[in-house]
Amino acid sequence: MKLIVDSGSTKADWIAIDDTGKVLFTTQTLGLNPEILDGPEIIERVNDRFDISQNKKEATHLFFYGAGCGTDRMKQSLSQVFQEYFENAIVEVHEDTYAAVYATTPKGEEAIVSILGTGSNCSYFDGKVLHQKVQSLGYIAMDDCSGNVFGKELIRKYYFNKMPKELAVEFEKEYDLDPDYIKNKLYKEPNPNAYLATFAKFLIQHKDSEFCRKIIFKGMKSFIKNYIKQYDNCQEVPVHFVGSIAFYLKDELQEIFDKYELKLGNVLRRPIDGLIAYHVANK
Repeated sequence: MKLIVDSGSTKADWIAIDDTGKVLFTTQTLGLNPEILDGPEIIERVNDRFDISQNKKEATHLFFYGAGCGTDRMKQSLSQVFQEYFENAIVEVHEDTYAAVYATTPKGEEAIVSILGTGSNCSYFDGKVLHQKVQSLGYIAMDDCSGNVFGKELIRKYYFNKMPKELAVEFEKEYDLDPDYIKNKLYKEPNPNAYLATFAKFLIQHKDSEFCRKIIFKGMKSFIKNYIKQYDNCQEVPVHFVGSIAFYLKDELQEIFDKYELKLGNVLRRPIDGLIAYHVANK
């Protein structure tokens, strides 16, 4: 039994398959970002799912693609955690960009592959090897155009009284905006980036308003200039995306890509289904 995992900071999708690619079970855990969680917290989240805990000794391979796995230190740390839990499995840990590449890019083709979800990332795939010019520093310093950055922007606009009154009223209905509650979520509880990203739903729901459009396009312009434009051939190859922000704002991506003369490629909400085909083909 092979386990394939696509993990962000908010949630992790798990699929178990046999050698033919037949799906044995699917499940979901909370996100398993090793930059945010320690080993015991990760195991607690995994062990909370009966399908996983019941079959952990049956797993022969674990292919884990995750946010926060961009450095060798984090890969090694997480590999050790999983190797102790899935004692009979061969464990491979990759950064989440590889999942995006394998799910969106036909074999051997060049592309720029980006993630726009709770966090953000961007890499160039030459058909064989992944190249990354911008090393992510996490949600506080980077993550342009991501759910958590959009969430932070909405909160700031609200508290600085820069949000239109009619939207502010709707915003208050949707969220607990008590300062103590927000500060507790940001500084006392785990996954503050995932908490911030929950506000992005409001932005998407009201994306046709002038206020939200300005925030959306400001974020997209920043992502294009700071990430995509790092690659000299960015206007020659398709730019693929995975993640809920990209998926629900696909029309807006197409609009700004036309302006910058970029080629919008595949846009997927989740890469997990494409990963099944990849691992069956490369078993």
